[in-house]
Amino acid sequence: MGVPGTMRAWRVESPAPIAAHPLKPVRIPIPEPQPGELLVRVLSCGVCRTDLHVAEGDLPVHRPGVVPGHEIVGEIVGGDLSDHHIGDRVGIPWLRSTCGRCRYCVRGDENLCPRSTYTGWDADGGFAEYATVLRDYALALPEGYTDAELAPLLCAGIIGYRALQRAAVPESGVLGVYGFGGSAHLASQVAIARGARVHVMTRGADAKALALELGAASAQGAYDSPPEPLDSAILFAPVGEMVPLALSALDSGGTLAIAGIHLSDVPPLKYQQHLFRERQIRSVTANTRSDARAFLEFAGEHRMHVTTTPYPLEHADRALADLEAGRFAGAAVIVA
Repeated sequence: MGVPGTMRAWRVESPAPIAAHPLKPVRIPIPEPQPGELLVRVLSCGVCRTDLHVAEGDLPVHRPGVVPGHEIVGEIVGGDLSDHHIGDRVGIPWLRSTCGRCRYCVRGDENLCPRSTYTGWDADGGFAEYATVLRDYALALPEGYTDAELAPLLCAGIIGYRALQRAAVPESGVLGVYGFGGSAHLASQVAIARGARVHVMTRGADAKALALELGAASAQGAYDSPPEPLDSAILFAPVGEMVPLALSALDSGGTLAIAGIHLSDVPPLKYQQHLFRERQIRSVTANTRSDARAFLEFAGEHRMHVTTTPYPLEHADRALADLEAGRFAGAAVIVA
């Protein structure tokens, strides 16, 4: 059963550069949960670069007038409860549903399901006071974190974790991290906890300072070379022209993982310089629920430092603009 009434929310009415204010504040009906869905009151919602891509039209429109936001911490207030209870705190991630029947789902690669859907793109997300989630895709949350700290874990953390897996960092290996926002600052902590030596290439003095504070071995400019050859690298910045830079920094047999859902065009690569000696590129496409559970279990066992900048719901548009301009280190979070 839903909660009657209306709620405040933000919609992408017409995708456009963020300076043109594509997000519009609206008052809309509180969603009615369908069979198999939970209704939650949004306690916090992280602001992800993917939300910016949806607002600006870098990602094609899937749901006209969609409410963005897919790093949602919520309190269950209704719906198809099953083994959940009113008042439980759950996470709502980017991955909203998969078919469960295709060859990708059957073999454990549900992130590649061609019929997968996504929160804040195919269905309304967390830039609102209430949201819904399919019961089987709601995530249990680790203890010891505030609502604001938990929100970035639900996409930035999970995707960073999958990117780290795809980067195939060897034991006691050297990892290069290109860009140091919400996802990178969490993935780096996992890598350091596993024994990797991490070098960060990023813009902004605050981001560099945060990287060093969290244990990075070095922090330099976004287009600078790391101080030693890299076994692995992760590109978090959605900048295609950085791909050749990262590949050139790899040692023989190194792997570059590209973490974003959107990337600007990659310039031509030179085989001898960028790919020879068995260097390779791997993309990252969403995540599986198994990834999510593994990362959140890690976060429960290793207290992570989550750097957040809070914004009230009425300033969600400002949060996206500040993200685009790189005005904060870590992650922005909309708080109730």
